[in-house]
Amino acid sequence: MFETSPAGAQRKTARLEAGQQVEGTVLAISGGLVIVDIGSSADASLDLTEFNDRAIKVGDRVRATVATPRAEGPLLTLSLGRGGTSVNTATLELALSGGTPVSGTVSASNKGGFTVDIAGTRAFCPISQIDLSYVRDPEVYVGQTLDFQVMEIKEGGRNIVVSRRKLLQDERRQAESELMSNLAPGAIVSGTIKSTVRSGAIVDLGGIEAFIPISELARARVELAEDVVSIGETVQAQVLSVEQNDKGLSIRLSLKALSAPIAERQVEKDEILVGKVIKHVPAGVIVSTEKGEGLVPTRELSLPPGADHRRTYALDTELRVVVVSRDPTSGKLRFSVGRVAEVEERNNFREFGKPDNSKPSGSMGSLGELMSKKFPKLAAQAKAQAVPEPPASPPAAPKKTAPKEQQASPPQAEQKSHDGVRRRKK
Repeated sequence: MFETSPAGAQRKTARLEAGQQVEGTVLAISGGLVIVDIGSSADASLDLTEFNDRAIKVGDRVRATVATPRAEGPLLTLSLGRGGTSVNTATLELALSGGTPVSGTVSASNKGGFTVDIAGTRAFCPISQIDLSYVRDPEVYVGQTLDFQVMEIKEGGRNIVVSRRKLLQDERRQAESELMSNLAPGAIVSGTIKSTVRSGAIVDLGGIEAFIPISELARARVELAEDVVSIGETVQAQVLSVEQNDKGLSIRLSLKALSAPIAERQVEKDEILVGKVIKHVPAGVIVSTEKGEGLVPTRELSLPPGADHRRTYALDTELRVVVVSRDPTSGKLRFSVGRVAEVEERNNFREFGKPDNSKPSGSMGSLGELMSKKFPKLAAQAKAQAVPEPPASPPAAPKKTAPKEQQASPPQAEQKSHDGVRRRKK
């Protein structure tokens, strides 16, 4: 019905009707209006506020609907009913035949669907047609102003059925075709977190949905997706895979791929670390140390029978742990609290067996000092219980030798007679 002339040529007059869909190029953005060349005798205009949900610039192609076909310049809208434009049954009939979207406000919800107010005209949207996915809480949509497509007009306009799902499906297909040209594994995309599920998070990439598995949300262990992302948050992610299946386009993303890797410091064998409890999980507690985070299983917490590890080890509780293992693939650590005493004893034994080069070899004094340092309490007790030794007595004076003549004669030797009687020899 209209024709776009080359630059500088005279435009042909186009007869426009309310509700008609047109397409043109943005010529200027000024005074809160977007000026569009649609090939008519005068440039058309849109309210800039209609582009709040997307960016617009000079040179962009815009597809819109004629709200008011004025000779001095048609007024356009992205959907009928926006900006206070009037909508009647005739306009809705035109929207039905041309597939023009209409803007309406969800005023109430009931068991079967929603009541929609389209500029004073009442319409009905079935609950299955309000969104692409299953609706868990219908009250969320009440009060929202959304775009719909007219599906049926009956009884002279007293029974109007609209659908939002149809528009969303069309937008999704268009967005898919645009993304597919640039979407490939390894590409970086930006999207908005739409919802979280037990297995991960769903991201809106501007008309199409992608999925981030819970294992790809962060490099650390994640129990709930809500701990990492929140609904409405804008995120950047890396594309892991793009597949076309029976249900449509399946896109898997990763936040972990773009996050900085955790610096893995070397953990020595039998090294004792100090950390704090940062999270409770059914299998135990997560402890953060200077060399990384790790799980302390309940069996390694030295809990009494029937004790609850959540109460015994509250958040921010400081613990001394020892590394039990590190996963070679993921780098995840596993700690133990119960083995700390065992490792300390083993380390003390190793230190005890090391020679002390500060003392001369063969000196027993270094051993005693080492024992005192390692076991100060035992050394103090031994010192207190030690019995003092008696003072050493002076050396005895040498005995004087008697004169030769005063020396006693040796005793007379005894001899036995043949009869066995002992007799002293005279």
